[in-house]
Amino acid sequence: PADFVAEGLDQTRGWFYTLMVLSTALFDRPAFKNLICNGLVLAADGKKMSKSLKNYPDPNEVIDKYGADALRLYLINSPVVRAEPLRFKEDGVFAVLKDVFLPWYNAYRFLIQNISRVEAQTNTPFIPIDDTNELSNPLDRWILGASGSLIDFITNEMQGYRLYTVVPRLIEFIEQLTNIYVRYNRIRLKGDDRDSFLAMNTLFIVLLSLCKAMAPFTPFFVESMYQNLKKCLSDAEQSIHFCDFPNAPDIKYDVELQTSVSRMQNAIEMGRVIRERRNKPLKLPLARAIIAHTDNTFLQKISSDLRSYVVSELNVRDVEVSNDVMAYVTQKATPNFATLGKRLGKSMKTVKNAVENMTNAEISLYKKCGMVELAG
Repeated sequence: PADFVAEGLDQTRGWFYTLMVLSTALFDRPAFKNLICNGLVLAADGKKMSKSLKNYPDPNEVIDKYGADALRLYLINSPVVRAEPLRFKEDGVFAVLKDVFLPWYNAYRFLIQNISRVEAQTNTPFIPIDDTNELSNPLDRWILGASGSLIDFITNEMQGYRLYTVVPRLIEFIEQLTNIYVRYNRIRLKGDDRDSFLAMNTLFIVLLSLCKAMAPFTPFFVESMYQNLKKCLSDAEQSIHFCDFPNAPDIKYDVELQTSVSRMQNAIEMGRVIRERRNKPLKLPLARAIIAHTDNTFLQKISSDLRSYVVSELNVRDVEVSNDVMAYVTQKATPNFATLGKRLGKSMKTVKNAVENMTNAEISLYKKCGMVELAG
């Protein structure tokens, strides 16, 4: 049997069915192990694309305007790869360019600018190292771990022929790379000491691995970046498409660090929202920020490794932590009327009042046990 066969939805009965019948009749086994079936690409109005109606943009113009890789990634991330119809919209191609390629390229450009600056200052070439044992900065270890998790994810999803899951995870990673790692380490990346070299080295490794992992999906974009990145390598392949698919680094298994950085980012975003609600602009320094959480491991990291990032991003002089969440939080419960209304009928009003008057202790008990008695 073939590892996979691929064809459009309109050929399901004619092609796939014929393959299966012939293979069963002749060889008594299936014709293929996996079936990749794509849906139909329709015009934006939902009608079939027609040359006479001209109800679709010229593909050559779309490629010239946004690039072949943006068009490719738009289609990969659409319902069409799940055998569902796609209403093709040029705005969708632009969204991929804006959300994926521009921030990805900006991180790459920022790295190249700083490598060029350091090489000009020191008159020595930038030579990256593979050894990650020297890394002490938590965000260096975190982004390498996130990179490894992404590579593992892509590997597993491709083995399962799930093409449509890659782009959402890629967007999530690029947001982590640009909005957390590069932003929080901008001063380190602009320096010229050993710590700055380790930051640039980390970003170099991550971008190179990302290019190799995304080579099957965005072949032209990553080839362009690789041709520049490989100048720092002594034994680089001529093209990125000659490189092996990357292996995830062992550091990815620091699950606690991954979780802690994610929670730190949530705390920073919540802190900014609170500032905005209280009319306290970010440029105004505050005395302290209090972070409350039930996970003591997270609180320990916030008090040590991650503390400087919280101080900088929230513009506070001190960070305090507490595991007594209820001292700072008021919980409120709201009934799901769509679900409960069908089951309770006229009793819904009584239950509604009981739910809305639940105490902190009752809500916590419900979250812990999954059930709570409210009304007789």
